[in-house]
Amino acid sequence: MPQPPAPSAPTDSPLTHFDAQGQAHMVDVGAKASTHRVAVAEGRITMQPATLALIESGTAKKGDVLGVARLAGIMAAKKTSDLIPLCHPIALTRVAVEFAVDPASHSVLCTATAECTGQTGVEMEALTAASVALLTIYDMCKAVDRGMVMGGVRLREKRGGKSGDFLAPRAHDAT
Repeated sequence: MPQPPAPSAPTDSPLTHFDAQGQAHMVDVGAKASTHRVAVAEGRITMQPATLALIESGTAKKGDVLGVARLAGIMAAKKTSDLIPLCHPIALTRVAVEFAVDPASHSVLCTATAECTGQTGVEMEALTAASVALLTIYDMCKAVDRGMVMGGVRLREKRGGKSGDFLAPRAHDAT
């Protein structure tokens, strides 16, 4: 199968995963200094009140929903470079996945924190952890509520690295 022709002029794209010819590549971080890096991501899953009650009571048919989702999120963070093609494998020093149950909106907020000391950030690891934790909640509860909605997955904050710190504006609608 022939390859598509390369662009005729180099790109000046701010997207770092493309080279001067517009081809996808893994960013070279070899010359960057190792620094302490932290990223926090969040997302929410909204469900029927009865589904949330099952989660809170620990009586879901498949067991401890939030405990399993926590482990799934941690495991996913460790596998991020296997899932996202141009992510570097990172030696994570910490991954935490936490849940806050909100009975008023019959939802669960997931917050995932990833840390490392390295040459590239951990934003993708935190986002992957939050996403997979929410997917796990869906998987474990889908027998009673296929209408659950996941949303609002975003980077909440990032610290460290060349680009400095980032703090997302407060979310108006987390779903």
